[in-house]
Amino acid sequence: MSSDSESVAKVTSIVVYPVKSCRGISVSHAALSPYGFRWDRNWMVVNERGRGYTQRIEPKLALIQVEMPTEAFDEGWEPTKDSFIVLKAPGMQPLKICLSKEHEVADGVSIWDWSGSAWHEGPEASKWFSDFFGKTSALIRFDVESQARLADPEFYHNKQKVLFSDGYQYLIASQGSLDVVNQHASEPIRINRFRANIIVEGCEPFGEDLWTKIKIGKHSFQSVRLCYRCKVPQVNQETGEVGEEPARTLKQIRSGALLRPQGGTHTQKLQIYFGQFLTWNQEDSSGNVIKLGDPIYVFGRVNHFSEAIA
Repeated sequence: MSSDSESVAKVTSIVVYPVKSCRGISVSHAALSPYGFRWDRNWMVVNERGRGYTQRIEPKLALIQVEMPTEAFDEGWEPTKDSFIVLKAPGMQPLKICLSKEHEVADGVSIWDWSGSAWHEGPEASKWFSDFFGKTSALIRFDVESQARLADPEFYHNKQKVLFSDGYQYLIASQGSLDVVNQHASEPIRINRFRANIIVEGCEPFGEDLWTKIKIGKHSFQSVRLCYRCKVPQVNQETGEVGEEPARTLKQIRSGALLRPQGGTHTQKLQIYFGQFLTWNQEDSSGNVIKLGDPIYVFGRVNHFSEAIA
């Protein structure tokens, strides 16, 4: 299919999530990397057995605010001894962790079907998280020099790598899609429930689900699959409380049974969908930054939701 002559949408929000399942940082621009946005899901909180926490089992993760130096999101920036990630949570003193310190190795770390070693952020961080959750916990950082974690090969066969994200490097969603959800939902739903990296405006609601090849500014991306939603969007990101929305509404308007009335597996029919995963085609060597206002150009699409990979 030939490319659209004009942009179909523009980037209106960019969010990086340095610590898995904690609050994201809204930024004006972010550097691309083979693993996702730089700093995205670099850290993860683990239990005493090294198993990663997510909001599925620890919704209080939503209350942890993350701060980083603004310049950390510039391409090519390197931390110094005075560069910190800062974590804040209700009832807790701020936790400062140096971005350039040497790390000890933590073995036996795992998330989903991956296991390996990681960098341990030390006893002060462990005590902070243990106190906050009321059980033995620690903060670890992905060791990209010695470890590799691959995206799900069932949907992407190019050996794309990820850090602690659930499956793929980038997640895109549109404001128009959220607006439709809110037309049906019993309470207002904010876009942060869906924890997307790239939010766009201007396209038709759920139009992003049909895209297969796009450019954001000058950067090319390939769609991977629609994002089926777990219980995390049911966590209010301001309070940490778990409710019925937006799962109740998505079951009514975005279930696999509705999107694929004539096909799909039994499991797909039971899933609910919002947003699409992307992977970056690394054709550039410099200037690899996405910024607010970047236009979206579509170079390939399917004609119907039933044709989208899910």
